[in-house]
Amino acid sequence: MSEPARLSVFPRFPVVDVRISALTFAQALELIDSWIARRERHYVNVCTTHTVLECHDAPELAAIVNQAGMATPDGMPLVWLGRLRGHRIERVYGPDLMLAVCERGQARGYRHFFYGGAEGVAETLAERLRARFPRLLVAGAYGPPFRPLTLDEEREAAMWINASGADIVWVGLGTPKQDYWVARFRPLLTAPVLIAVGAAFDFHTGRVRQAPRWMQRAGLEWLFRLTQDPRRLWKRYLLGNPRFVYLVVRQLLRGARHPLPS
Repeated sequence: MSEPARLSVFPRFPVVDVRISALTFAQALELIDSWIARRERHYVNVCTTHTVLECHDAPELAAIVNQAGMATPDGMPLVWLGRLRGHRIERVYGPDLMLAVCERGQARGYRHFFYGGAEGVAETLAERLRARFPRLLVAGAYGPPFRPLTLDEEREAAMWINASGADIVWVGLGTPKQDYWVARFRPLLTAPVLIAVGAAFDFHTGRVRQAPRWMQRAGLEWLFRLTQDPRRLWKRYLLGNPRFVYLVVRQLLRGARHPLPS
């Protein structure tokens, strides 16, 4: 686990129970570079409004995200709330973060391990990224079974990843499973950086369509995703979005009476 002092490289601001990192996209990349250069071991949680709600319902998950080396503002509402508090902040969107780290890692010799997704997705992702970035170094790829791993399976997975010499482990298991995974595996792995990156696996393999950029910038990506998979996502967005707004407004009203630190 990272030392507490290291977690304060960039300020954080509260969104319900989660403290989101206030940083730009370029700063997120530089911080990852610095961890790898110093062989510091951290994990990154890419945070959306859904992450915030999951953390509100599970204090142990909130503790995990709040101890991350970065809790990035993946969702535009988190960016807007950060700016409302006066922070210089940009969206650090998981799929874009993956592409940018893979691109800049070519010259730096970073070794990437891809863990997660449905059967064959991690391997396909590695192939697609290698085609896009010819000098990308793929340490390995593995799609785990859709069930909790046994202790022996966890040890075996950690052994494979460590033996691969990975610098970065990309984890695509969905929220909150991936967030618990990076915290649980952090002490077991020698790779400096573990990044819980969610739907990036499906987006970059073409299994799921990404929203147009204008919808992303407008904070409407949720609407696009809902139209693509309404049966699975209707509760998350049609029930979750109003709940998120309620919790944030309640926090802002309380903060107006009793200001919170940024």
